[in-house]
Amino acid sequence: MRSRLRLFALVGLLATAIDLGLFVVLVDRFRDGASVTTLSAPRLALANLIALVAAAIASYGLNRLITFRGNPDARWVRSPASFAATAIIGGAIDICVTVVLVAVGLDAFGGRGTVAKVIGVGLAMIVRWIAYRWVLFTEVRRDLGLRRARVDPPGDARLTVVVPAYKAVGEIGDTVRSLRETLEPIVGSDELEVLVVDDGSGDETGAEALEAGARLVTQPQNRGKGAAVRTGVLAARGRSIVFTDADLSYEPAHVVTMLEEIEDGWDVVVGSRRHEETTTLVKARAIRELGGRMINWLTHLVLLGHFRDTQCGIKGFRSDIGKVIFERTTIDGFAFDVEIYLIAEQDHMSLKEIPVSVENRQVSSVRIVADTALLFRDLVRIRRMAGWGRYRPSPDQLVVIRGLDDIGIEAEQRARHRPV
Repeated sequence: MRSRLRLFALVGLLATAIDLGLFVVLVDRFRDGASVTTLSAPRLALANLIALVAAAIASYGLNRLITFRGNPDARWVRSPASFAATAIIGGAIDICVTVVLVAVGLDAFGGRGTVAKVIGVGLAMIVRWIAYRWVLFTEVRRDLGLRRARVDPPGDARLTVVVPAYKAVGEIGDTVRSLRETLEPIVGSDELEVLVVDDGSGDETGAEALEAGARLVTQPQNRGKGAAVRTGVLAARGRSIVFTDADLSYEPAHVVTMLEEIEDGWDVVVGSRRHEETTTLVKARAIRELGGRMINWLTHLVLLGHFRDTQCGIKGFRSDIGKVIFERTTIDGFAFDVEIYLIAEQDHMSLKEIPVSVENRQVSSVRIVADTALLFRDLVRIRRMAGWGRYRPSPDQLVVIRGLDDIGIEAEQRARHRPV
């Protein structure tokens, strides 16, 4: 079972079996042959409490030894208080439900109260799952909101704006000129790089971008937005990197805001069309709006941070952080944005959402439905790869992420009893 999710579920089933089995044994011991309804509520609750504590200890220990083996940075491992809090909440529900149902006469399977216990376990699992997700949402958001002290990022220019383009003849030139007109007075012409990635257009998109003053990288064939952005970020020369759409749906002024936030110490800065301060210049069609909300709901299957708009087309990074993120992204389509958030969560990077004004383009509903289906497929792939550890950083990437030199990394790994 390669998937961590499957291991987590298996451990959960084993812990539940321990809970139910020990409860039945203790009830038999306490009732001494009488009906379970004659067992006092305190003794019934005590039997349930002992079973729950044993199951919780087994669950935590097995998840640490099996599910998250070799990964002490997993929040479930490094935050025993969060684990304890959810276990206590679920346990209280379990005990109360079991005691009440036995008291009202739900007595089956030889008077052992098994049915009441099973119902209590089921309700507790639902409450525990909700509580656990809420605790992690809160912790992840707090973690992402902490800026890390870092040295200045590397780069030969102050800012690179990456623009992925596919068959953008007639608009890419205007986009490049607009970006330059807005950014050069602030950044300086020598400190600005507008990098257009021609994603296998096979037309004059690249030539038009060059003529407008962009640096050009050409993909030999069309691979998708995710692949184009990855290529651009990894090729960027700026100390800060921002990518935005070729149709310039987001005003160039947002790039300035992102640059300021990155230089103020944030690792990752993302636009949000659902931020409370966002301005919509042209409203999206109803079906597109519905599709966007559905996509954000689906991302909760992968992400813990409860982000309001993962698919916004403008995002920025410190150069070193952006590169260690995109060195690990694998999705060539639109779901690559989700990989950015997942890696930021996993690596404890700082992330800030900013409001953006957006001019929605009118596209076909069929394309929206098709893209949503493709994104769902890629979310499943991301979930599976995360379970396999595909996004874990290499030792060289850890040097960048944690701001440690090689000696510091070795010392930290020895302290965690992990092989270097």
